[in-house]
Amino acid sequence: MGPEESKTVMQYRTDKKGNKISILGYGCMRFTKKGTSIDLGRAEKEVMEAIESGVNYFDTAYVYGGSEVTLGEILKRNSCREKVYIATKLPHYMVKSKSSLEKYFQEQLKRLQTDYVDYYLMHMLTDIDTWERLKALGVEDWIKEKMDSGQIRNIGFSYHGNTDMFIKLVDAYDWDFCQIQYNYIDEHSQAGRRGLDYASKKGIPVIVMEPLRGGRLVNLLPEKAKEIFKQDSRNRTPAEWAFRWLWNQESVTSVLSGMNSLEMIRENIRVASEVKVDEFTKEDFALIDQVKSEINKNIKVGCTGCGYCMPCHKGVDIPGAFHSYNMIYSENRKSGWRDYIMCTVMRKTPSSASQCVDCGKCEKHCPQNIEIRKELKNVKKELETPVYKIAKAAVGLFKLW
Repeated sequence: MGPEESKTVMQYRTDKKGNKISILGYGCMRFTKKGTSIDLGRAEKEVMEAIESGVNYFDTAYVYGGSEVTLGEILKRNSCREKVYIATKLPHYMVKSKSSLEKYFQEQLKRLQTDYVDYYLMHMLTDIDTWERLKALGVEDWIKEKMDSGQIRNIGFSYHGNTDMFIKLVDAYDWDFCQIQYNYIDEHSQAGRRGLDYASKKGIPVIVMEPLRGGRLVNLLPEKAKEIFKQDSRNRTPAEWAFRWLWNQESVTSVLSGMNSLEMIRENIRVASEVKVDEFTKEDFALIDQVKSEINKNIKVGCTGCGYCMPCHKGVDIPGAFHSYNMIYSENRKSGWRDYIMCTVMRKTPSSASQCVDCGKCEKHCPQNIEIRKELKNVKKELETPVYKIAKAAVGLFKLW
């Protein structure tokens, strides 16, 4: 028996085993925080609001600091483990042996306070070579053991990369599901529409992450793009347009949203209750095309803020630096500069782009294949101006005082 269906208006799509998954999934990487730690009280209210409204798919991972522990505690406190599907991810890049597969998995079960995982993913499987390395360690036998025992109910992988490699990975194993970055900007990049449709035709459910491109399709939209949305008489927000574009496609099983406010949860649930497959008109597609055109004119670095490049051993806030850099062009220089001051100087430990020592470790983990070192130099050139240095020195003196 799967999670109980809600009496709310949430809609569901069925996976290959007949499980009904809410079309809106809860991305737990961005749980509400107080300072640098997850705010358990607020996160609990938000998670329970989502569950009571019919959201039943919760996505977390071993490397999402505190996320698994928080989700497990919330589900235990409210006795609702059986009402939801838990999806979490194996940090295969940390795995050195078959025994370490078991070590990480058991640690995850303990964190989540459960004895099984509904949907288990190879986290950020990058290419066939990576999968072959895991096979050599015995991952296929390990997966079979866990599936036979019921400790893992469905096995899949999450992916960032190009379409051709995605298709090869889809064909490399009998996967139960997969997870890809997909949105109207990435329609023909990453796994893309071709990858989405390929997986779907093979009967593999597709979970979508980064529907708003790390907030870029809302917070970093160019003013002209915002105006295009505003001119539409239906008064839809940019986020609503992005979600509707995804749910318009039958191949999309569920869309993850990193929801961290009750308002965001309620709005997303409202939209999820209204959408229909193939509801987009020619005019709707034309509007999205206009917005895409405006976005592509302004964005300098295609960073989604996923944080896989972090932590930098020299303390650089890489996603924060790129966010500020993009703001110069998507909003204005003042906004970008102010944001950069906030994310690099107004902290206990400075995190400026100029702290980069060109080691390149971050680039090995970037799902977007960004030339991080090169772009950080651009950030330094554009944002670390004489005025910035004065502000940095002033803040430093204030800290000493």
